[in-house]
Amino acid sequence: MASTARTQVAIIGAGPAGLMLSHLLHRAGIHSIVIDGRSRDAIEQTIRAGILENGTVDLLTSADVSQRVLAEGHRHDGIELRFEGTGHRIDFADLVGRAVWLYPQHEVLKDLIAARLRDGGEVRFESTATEIMDADSDAPRVIGTGADGHLLKITADFVIGADGSQSIARETVTGSRTGGHFREYPFAWFGILTEAPPSAPELIYSASPHGFALISQRSDTVQRMYLQCDPELDPASMSDPEIWDALQTRVGGGLIEGPIFQRDVLRFRSFVAHRLRRGRAFLVGDAAHTVPPTGAKGLNLAVADVLLLSGALQSFYETGSEAHLDAYPERALDRIWRAQHFSWWMTSMLHAAPDATEFDLQRRFGELHSVTSSRAGRTYLAEAYTGWPLATF
Repeated sequence: MASTARTQVAIIGAGPAGLMLSHLLHRAGIHSIVIDGRSRDAIEQTIRAGILENGTVDLLTSADVSQRVLAEGHRHDGIELRFEGTGHRIDFADLVGRAVWLYPQHEVLKDLIAARLRDGGEVRFESTATEIMDADSDAPRVIGTGADGHLLKITADFVIGADGSQSIARETVTGSRTGGHFREYPFAWFGILTEAPPSAPELIYSASPHGFALISQRSDTVQRMYLQCDPELDPASMSDPEIWDALQTRVGGGLIEGPIFQRDVLRFRSFVAHRLRRGRAFLVGDAAHTVPPTGAKGLNLAVADVLLLSGALQSFYETGSEAHLDAYPERALDRIWRAQHFSWWMTSMLHAAPDATEFDLQRRFGELHSVTSSRAGRTYLAEAYTGWPLATF
């Protein structure tokens, strides 16, 4: 009762990386099959925030995924760093001539799934990969279970692991599901969704002696806000008044309050896989790396990976040469480590570690003054936050 299939590129994971790669390959005339253990509804209804870099928005629109990001997303031309009771705006438009868009990740996924199905793409939901075989051959195979519960075998020219931070493909490529450079931070974000209008026109990153807070947005009627917290915090342990008091204290007041209807704790981790390629198997997106959310790099870094890899695969099918495939890991890692540094830097500058001393606190405020009072400092932050130019082959 096994189900078998043959394709040029087998992609494990129907997240932003896997779906965008499949879409770009389709535009180049390369067939792919995408599999994911989740249902379409589960993928589209998993609510996650999203700040899209300028280059990511340009790719979504120019590659004919969707124009919704321009119509329904919120363009932000800056952010505010708030500390010692004062707000300091980082003006992206003035400093680097770019912007970011507030557009939740699940909306990006809706657009990508719709585009793949519109174009006749083969996306197999509720199909779980359990193993990659023969990665060092020219016909690697994905073994798993199909939506019907029967054995699934997909033979391909290449297998791409776009299956997130719990990647099974990572084990094939690196030899271990945890094979990589890893850092876990001693704090997390306690996030809430609240029914309220925006408290500010742009995101506020607030550092205070009481802890960090981020004031974000979701829509005209729903807002997303975060508090720095202990990673082991029980989301149900704080009452609504306690949450609002902590948020108001950390940003200096002025927030518009409303009913809180969702709460969760988001842990902070940094990870880069030891290898991004083994034979005909590759890693992209969260399978290859994760970053803390402070720098808004996660989804955008995945898009940068697949733009590179799609170009390398297109070159292979056009010329038969693996030169660009060979170059993919080094080219991708250049941006990955830059994004890791920026995410670590933003996180370290804005958050206080549990064992921080008064010296550490004052040093961080000194750094914030240095960045906000210098055009060069503000420009670096704006350049990195809005995204470096996307590399291609």
